[in-house]
Amino acid sequence: MEIKLIAGDSAGTVTAYYLSSEINDEFDFEFLGNVSGQPYLLQTNVYSNGTSGREHRIRLWFDPAADYHTYSFLWNNYHAVFFVDSIPIRIFANNQALGVPYVSRPMRLYVSIWNGDYWATRFGKDKINWNHAPFVASFRNFKVDACIWKGQDSECSASTSNLWWEQEAHQTLSSEQAFMLSIVQNNYTDYDYCKDVKRYPTLPAECNHQF
Repeated sequence: MEIKLIAGDSAGTVTAYYLSSEINDEFDFEFLGNVSGQPYLLQTNVYSNGTSGREHRIRLWFDPAADYHTYSFLWNNYHAVFFVDSIPIRIFANNQALGVPYVSRPMRLYVSIWNGDYWATRFGKDKINWNHAPFVASFRNFKVDACIWKGQDSECSASTSNLWWEQEAHQTLSSEQAFMLSIVQNNYTDYDYCKDVKRYPTLPAECNHQF
């Protein structure tokens, strides 16, 4: 999906682009609004089997309200990868072997803008200024390549070996992708739940097994 975010004072708003199942599995892009002149934060989150608390936030290296940028998911049986303009910014690996639930149910796509001023901008310190409404984000050029769930007779329930996203080339990041991900993690991370030892004195099992 190509998205151009709310321009100007967007403090307190959350622009969301996400996949969700009927029982609270999700892959989320959440764009946290800002006071004019301050950077947008992009928060990603993963809900698997109803378990959340996996927030990760980065500072974007461009103005996402000035032009359209592309935000993508790659989701297969091996991992879920979040991309910004083809740059991987986060990976959530399938760690079912460690007892970590992985998202495997059918999902639908949603977009929304909602009032998150109790938490979204500087932990709720900056509220929505309704004098600046309406708040408009633009979405275009949505593309999807996926199996369509139609119950047990659908192609999703058959062998997935013939689907391009399950092929070996997409089962791990390439060396170039891994390098780009490390740049984002080392230079643009604002929050990573896997490093929040106050919140998680014992880190979640997947934190040391993301690749």
